[in-house]
Amino acid sequence: MQNFKVNGDRLWKSLMDMAKIGATEKGGVCRLALTDVEKEARDLFVKWCEEAGCTVSVDAMGNIFGRRPGKNNDLAPVMTGSHIDSQPTGGKFDGIYGVLSGLEVIRSLNDMGLETERPIEVSAWTNEEGSRFAPAMTASGVFGGVFDLEYGLSRADADGKTIGEELERIGYAGDVACGGRDIAAFFEVHIEQGPILEAEEKTIGIVQGVQGMRWYDVEVTGMESHAGTTPMDRRKDAIVGAARMVDALDNLGNDNRPDARTTCGMFDISPGSRNVIPGHVSFSADIRHPDDDILVGLGEQFGEACRKIAADMKLELKFEEIWYSPPVNFAENCISAVEQAAAALGMPSRPIISGAGHDAVYISRVAPAGMIFIPCEDGVSHNEIEAASPEDVAAGCDVLLNAMVTCANDV
Repeated sequence: MQNFKVNGDRLWKSLMDMAKIGATEKGGVCRLALTDVEKEARDLFVKWCEEAGCTVSVDAMGNIFGRRPGKNNDLAPVMTGSHIDSQPTGGKFDGIYGVLSGLEVIRSLNDMGLETERPIEVSAWTNEEGSRFAPAMTASGVFGGVFDLEYGLSRADADGKTIGEELERIGYAGDVACGGRDIAAFFEVHIEQGPILEAEEKTIGIVQGVQGMRWYDVEVTGMESHAGTTPMDRRKDAIVGAARMVDALDNLGNDNRPDARTTCGMFDISPGSRNVIPGHVSFSADIRHPDDDILVGLGEQFGEACRKIAADMKLELKFEEIWYSPPVNFAENCISAVEQAAAALGMPSRPIISGAGHDAVYISRVAPAGMIFIPCEDGVSHNEIEAASPEDVAAGCDVLLNAMVTCANDV
């Protein structure tokens, strides 16, 4: 097997240049999907793709594709990519590392004058994070047939602005159909977003699959009342009920260690006055597990706990599952290509399961897919202090390059 290398210095510079767009004081980025800041980053990515000789296209969900031709352009391409958008206090590697690694693969192939049998494509997927528009991975979900186009375009942010409206506003409402394309193989390289690789001193995580996820929106309604005059036994305190539900969520995760993950990431109180008993609380619940049967059971247990708490406290409850992503097993040929590339390059590696969702999850529904992880410092991600070393960044891209070339020449 070959052991091609990318230009690691160029990749690092591209990452640091891109990180200036939406830069935050603590060294991270804020590039919420389809904002003016993310448009600026999109424009720079498109410019770089065109400078690398790619033909750029944009589909109806705003997904961007940069295509490097192969010897036989009738063959399905080998594709890589990730996302440009970030969390509100995001890091400068999550998502964008996978996008710019794909670009660096193309730049390095150009440097080597190496022509692959199949075309090579780099992609940037719209609204992977789900921080502005829920659910996450919206556009790759439309591409993968999980959501229809109307659903994807109609997703709205907190101000009522939809994905479709914002794509039009920033000029990324493409005229290419979203999905329905043949892809020979899809790879996504990403920071691990966890501590395992760093702790075990492994450079490469060979991702076997992704654990399942269920997202819930929960609303608890009681009665607003005066904090000083309402006796404790006469209260219908929505925040106390919601707090007990969040505690039940946390207990559920701890009771199902080591694989379960339960999180409340959003919590909104109304009316939000110091001397008023809250009458309404809404919060989010995120439940994850690699075993689908267990995941289903965890969701049911959480719902039962919420209903019991609401009944005991005479509170009204609205409990809604808003998103479900089942556990995913990646394609054996993609896993093998990554494994062989890491071995040929002499990089210490291990099999790993992703705890986070990624665009590769939905692309795997319509194409063979695989993922490559590299370590991130202390396992920290979705945080401005997120960090990865230049050496690991280059190593992950080296593995990506070799795995893609192998698949692109396998005809």
